[in-house]
Amino acid sequence: MADQVLVNCNVFDGHGDAVLRDQQIVVRDGRIAGLGPRDPSADEGVATDLGGAYVMAGLFNMHTHFSLALPGPLGQAVRAMSAHELAFYVADGARRTLRCGVTSVRCVGESDHVEFALRSAIAAGRAEGPRIFSAGRALVCTGGHGHEASSALECDGPDEFTRATRAQIKAGADLIKVMISGGIAGAHEAMDTMPLAPAELDAVIRTAHAWGRKVTAHAGPAPIIGQALDLGLDCVEHGYQLTAAVARQMRDCGAALVPTLGVTRCADFFDALEVPAWMQQRSFAAAPEHEESYRLALAAGVEVMLGSDLPPFWPVDGTSATVRELEHMQEFGLAPRDALRAATSAPAAWLGVEHDVGSVAVGKRADLIAMAGDPTTTVGALRTLFWVMKDGAVVRDDRGFGVSGHE
Repeated sequence: MADQVLVNCNVFDGHGDAVLRDQQIVVRDGRIAGLGPRDPSADEGVATDLGGAYVMAGLFNMHTHFSLALPGPLGQAVRAMSAHELAFYVADGARRTLRCGVTSVRCVGESDHVEFALRSAIAAGRAEGPRIFSAGRALVCTGGHGHEASSALECDGPDEFTRATRAQIKAGADLIKVMISGGIAGAHEAMDTMPLAPAELDAVIRTAHAWGRKVTAHAGPAPIIGQALDLGLDCVEHGYQLTAAVARQMRDCGAALVPTLGVTRCADFFDALEVPAWMQQRSFAAAPEHEESYRLALAAGVEVMLGSDLPPFWPVDGTSATVRELEHMQEFGLAPRDALRAATSAPAAWLGVEHDVGSVAVGKRADLIAMAGDPTTTVGALRTLFWVMKDGAVVRDDRGFGVSGHE
């Protein structure tokens, strides 16, 4: 392939705070081969004029479920799909996700390991979607949170949890997900239900770490999270009811938080899915404490990362669920540049792929997005996103820039 030269763009590279003005990006064989001030005399490849757009690394969404099946009619329909139907369903979700600027996702519980087939198809060019990192099926005790769906695997006792952890790794898991508390979507549980015995959770964490995998946990209440941190937990999903002390414990342990703020403030999404009233009421009632928990995490210096839980591409308040989540993160206390890092370089580092993706630098994969507004001023500028590139291939171009020829 000929080199691609992207010109007339302003770059937030994800390393410093400053926006690099009037830059030129050279893309070769799917990677960034050059980055610097625009050189009108350059004769490498052909140039695409981005019209003064702002360019940054593609977004990560660190809490996704392509096979999400919540209580309600749509969830029932997803659970009733055959393996073939499910494959097409998740492939469509992956395509939509990529086109909204999310070039990497972390799946934290998918039905019947369907995402591993999807990941292979994307890598082979047979499907269009983001880079996929997955936990496989989430581990849960019998009757625990999420047990109703095939995206979870029921276990009881340390031996079964050990075996289930190894089974996810055997299937291709990059990390392990475990359910250590109740949640919003469980009809027969409370938020502070603690379904796992300490020995069961210890078995998961010890086994995963022995295989070089991190562990993240669906978790709400502070006491449960604190116990999990003592056992070596690497990341918390939701964290609905943190305290200042447990937030500091997270910081000291180096555990990250994926707050999923949108799940307690998404009435339109729930209505569209016809989610039952009891779940909606539980969700919205948790919103104030959820926000306060997130603010406590920020005040303590906890690493936070973007994750929507809602389908990344889903239309929410005039934008995608991913962008709306990032807006919540900024609205509740995260500075715009830090919010952008929570959606790019921080997830890449947590996943151990910061050498490859997560920022705009020579040698890294050309996973890039472009927008009309300056996202370092407000992440709401991501609403103006119009162009997406993954591995050097343009997968969305709303303005039809195409190739303009040599500069």
